[in-house]
Amino acid sequence: MSAPPCPDRFITRERVRITSLIALAATIIGIGWLLVTTHGTVDALGRPLGTDFSNVWTAGWMADHGRAAAAWDWDAQYAVQKQVHHDPHIPFYGWHYPPPFLLMASLLAKLPYVAALLLYQAMTLAGALLLVRRILPGDRLAMLAAAGAPVVMICLGHGQNAFLTAGLLGGGMLLIDRRPWLAGALLGALVYKPQFAVLIPVLILARGNARAFIAAGGTVVALCLLTLTIWGWAVWQAFVDSLPLTRHVVIEAGATGWEKIQSPFAAVRQWGGSIPLAYTVQGLATALAVAAAGLAAGRGSANVRGAAALSAALLCTPYVLDYDYVLLGVAIAFLVADMLRRGALKWEATGLAYAWAAPLFGRAVSEFAHIPINLIAAFVMLTLAMRRAILLDGALDFVRSSPFRHSHAGSGR
Repeated sequence: MSAPPCPDRFITRERVRITSLIALAATIIGIGWLLVTTHGTVDALGRPLGTDFSNVWTAGWMADHGRAAAAWDWDAQYAVQKQVHHDPHIPFYGWHYPPPFLLMASLLAKLPYVAALLLYQAMTLAGALLLVRRILPGDRLAMLAAAGAPVVMICLGHGQNAFLTAGLLGGGMLLIDRRPWLAGALLGALVYKPQFAVLIPVLILARGNARAFIAAGGTVVALCLLTLTIWGWAVWQAFVDSLPLTRHVVIEAGATGWEKIQSPFAAVRQWGGSIPLAYTVQGLATALAVAAAGLAAGRGSANVRGAAALSAALLCTPYVLDYDYVLLGVAIAFLVADMLRRGALKWEATGLAYAWAAPLFGRAVSEFAHIPINLIAAFVMLTLAMRRAILLDGALDFVRSSPFRHSHAGSGR
């Protein structure tokens, strides 16, 4: 049985350039339309401008006005959101983050809402694009493809923090060998979004980098102690008390919408599976992703382990939304860098094109066909990274050369 024809030849630099330009233009037009049709802090669709940013700014405002712990009280925060947006019917966006993210939120809330949103998105997007430039220096097409990626428009429209998450995890993976103290600090800062930090101990230990491990742990401790110093234990108690409700309503019941959540857990739930089954599947996917990323971290080249880490991070949590797939954009940059250095393998260009475009259609396809194409893209990217680790870096050589294997093969009995 012959293999299906590979469409890699259709993916040329000129087609990438044209597609990226069209996507970038659509992003500029879409975000521009949102801004010019906004009334105060409310967009033309009756939502807070930047939607999810509403909970960030509101939580920061509450912290600045002596009500930090109340940010995790949904009723209390919704009351403030209605005041902020001068609309009693504004949609509610809950605050679910651990206290370290309140440090940034409280700083942003010192600015007017719209100014804070624009500054926040501009700075974090610039950081993510700077990271892509460091991964692929001097490649203008790479910068165009990164800026025009559909997931950029999705993240901007939601006022989300995926640019920051991708910058911290990608930057940590880029610098872990050359500047381990800084890399560890970047990775430790992911305590603000701990569902993406589950990989970090494995990644650092696989490298055997004690300095990065100490820096990451020290950063976590410092950020947590800073929140205790500023707001006391009350914010941590409020966060812990909010977890059961968040787990039940947001994760297990899918109040956000299964079409938006692109995780193994959500796929099982969307297909009618039970909560225990969904957790079982998620656990297996997490274990597989952690093992793959750990193997790549220990044996793969710098670019391969970066691609594996960012792809695997998306598979390690039951709660990951389509805008979080900014991480996959940075994974694409790492993989392209390795392809340019060591050559491309069959189906890689096709896989990268699919992963780049998937967020544009992911939500709609998941809603109407129940096919999680973003989730599939994360598996595709992790598979591509692991194939390079195995074929080009000999990631499985330790199996062939293990003492047990030689002893068993040589016994002849």
